[in-house]
Amino acid sequence: MEESFISNAKEILAKDTSVVPEFWQKKYRNEASKNWDKFYNRNTTNFFKDRHWTDREFEELRAGHVFSESKPVLLEIGCGVGNFIWPILERNPDIYVYACDFSRRAVGFVQANENYDEKRVRAFVCDITKDRLADTIPPHSVDIVSAVFVFSALPPEKQADAVSNIIEILKPGGRILFRDYGMYDLAQLRFKSGHKLEENLYVRQDGTLSYYFSTERLRELFVRHGGLVELENDYVVKRLVNAKLKIDSDRIFAQAKFQAPIDTQAIEAAMTSTKLTSDVDSTLAMNI
Repeated sequence: MEESFISNAKEILAKDTSVVPEFWQKKYRNEASKNWDKFYNRNTTNFFKDRHWTDREFEELRAGHVFSESKPVLLEIGCGVGNFIWPILERNPDIYVYACDFSRRAVGFVQANENYDEKRVRAFVCDITKDRLADTIPPHSVDIVSAVFVFSALPPEKQADAVSNIIEILKPGGRILFRDYGMYDLAQLRFKSGHKLEENLYVRQDGTLSYYFSTERLRELFVRHGGLVELENDYVVKRLVNAKLKIDSDRIFAQAKFQAPIDTQAIEAAMTSTKLTSDVDSTLAMNI
């Protein structure tokens, strides 16, 4: 990223000094699943495109890769209506998928899909910030957890709870594949005044939340709090050009991989002995 872009982005964000009133902040944070239910009621399965790109970005999702000695088990958190699930199941015949979302309506769409077969996929409702995944999935049994554009929907104060929850079902040596909105992304810079809840956290018109990650924030969540090993942690920059809409800007995503240590006791010790600090200073994003 060019320094001029970062400087301009910081200048834009600095102008927005207002925050959403406390009453509404609490309401948006507490009604996340309700607002996503409304979203899927309006849009059904027509809003998001199928994610055919995921196994290009994450080779672990390809057939016969790292976990070829046995049928890999994957958990997709924030599965929505299945835009991640169906391409992966089609291209990887050996994989078994658990899929969860805190929107009951979204999970219903997955279960109603003609491709839904519990021999290969099981979808269930779960708020990963408070509902124990291990009540549905055996502890330390999942090879891969995909977290693709899901943590941004969680309030920052609940993200560490979600990490701890995920780690409980992750196999020793298992991996978390992460991709989400990065700091200074076009979507963050386009928020108008009156949508900001706190640093890097915004509310959309429909009441859903959107958080923008720095790589340091990810390191704090998954390494310092979760006790995982960082394999990758960087920004992915995509140039977006649309002459008709007069858009020429950068989409910025935070993309990372984290691996569970072989010793599960080491994970549990790290989770109980480490406190998550407040969100990192935005200047850390100078590493973009």
